[in-house]
Amino acid sequence: MPESEEKYNFLTRAQTYIEQIALSMSVLNNIEKKSNFLPGEVALVGSGPGDAELLTIRALRFIEQAEIVIYDRLVSAEIMALLPAECQRFYVGKEQAKHCVPQGNINQLLVDYAQQGKKVLRLKGGDPFIFGRGGEEVEFLLQNGISCHLCPGITAASGCTTYAGIPLTHRGVAQGCTFITGHLQNDGQLNLPWQSLSSSSQTVVFYMGINTLSRITEQLIKHGRDANTPAALIRNGTQPDQEIYRGNIASLASLVTKHNITPPTLIVIGDVVNQLTDLPLTSPGFLDAKIHQGLISSADK
Repeated sequence: MPESEEKYNFLTRAQTYIEQIALSMSVLNNIEKKSNFLPGEVALVGSGPGDAELLTIRALRFIEQAEIVIYDRLVSAEIMALLPAECQRFYVGKEQAKHCVPQGNINQLLVDYAQQGKKVLRLKGGDPFIFGRGGEEVEFLLQNGISCHLCPGITAASGCTTYAGIPLTHRGVAQGCTFITGHLQNDGQLNLPWQSLSSSSQTVVFYMGINTLSRITEQLIKHGRDANTPAALIRNGTQPDQEIYRGNIASLASLVTKHNITPPTLIVIGDVVNQLTDLPLTSPGFLDAKIHQGLISSADK
């Protein structure tokens, strides 16, 4: 190749590289402007189901700017480690039937620190507006004159099933999915739309249902869902210690007893459970083709 042509090609590649850098810088500058966090504001941020790689860029920007963080039990240690060293941390986590801080106190805490001129990060697991009481917190903040940034997160039903190799919908198998809470009402009842959950063409994911699992399976079968419908329990989904237990509706309760399964655990009901694989995953979110083809066993990994 002539020297002049080689030099031309080099300069062309260099120009392309410079243009790519300029474009990237422009995008980053625009992101920074969009996520500008002012003193006296609250950012309500969903941290997703646990794996820090599932954070949105917007979520990370608010985390990096926080001066005060008020966080829940399901925010992973990996995500908490991303907070600035000088950020003050306040834990207000809740477990089933055990609330560390009442919701009313959490609402007031957000207002108090915002009125002190702090950049307040309200950090929740999953998505704040899917069984996260985020709407209640925003209503209280606005009533008290506090502006809010809203940042969605990947909800557990989506992130955990994906990392377990379970598609929520699949052509010809499941045409819809329902996310529903299995948490008891204040009167001790579990009043859910059971008839609408009985269709074999939909996937149902129960949040907070491990302690009411026997009632859930009993009512599903009573209202027409086949007891042999595939089902799964996903504990600590998307995290290194993720656990997946597969069976059917009829066997779920015995799986809980056998493996001493405790919250946080999702319950997944539907034919999609074994659509991609019924084998253990070697790591969260990874389906090994060699295992799928039977060339090696998961125990060899």
